[in-house]
Amino acid sequence: MLTKQLSIFLENKKGRFTEVATLLGEAGINMTAFTVSENSDFGILRLIVSDTERAISVLREHLYAVSQADVICLRCPNRPGALAKAMEYIAAAGLSIEYMYAFSEGDAANVIIRPDDLKKCAEVLTTNKLELLAASDLYRL
Repeated sequence: MLTKQLSIFLENKKGRFTEVATLLGEAGINMTAFTVSENSDFGILRLIVSDTERAISVLREHLYAVSQADVICLRCPNRPGALAKAMEYIAAAGLSIEYMYAFSEGDAANVIIRPDDLKKCAEVLTTNKLELLAASDLYRL
């Protein structure tokens, strides 16, 4: 099961993230998870939202460079060692991870994973009885 993620290129200027958050909020789009990486000139905002297509439309209307990618959302117990076990399965399958970010809610943690082979990674995790979520699942939690 794959989840849609947006990547938005932002100039490294004060207020750029605020502008994105405001545009999405005014459009009734919720941000479930996000991460920001940056260098001296620009940043990349990666996020999972409640309405991917509408978010793309709203952001492009305001001249933001937006791309969409599939990622895996792993739901695992929020306890020591749970993520390590999942990473062991991924490593044993010879997969690499381009990036990850996570958020936890009480007894569970949701980990966004961008592996080098999405299909194989999803197969490895589900074969080992780990729970994968779609973006729509994140809004039911």
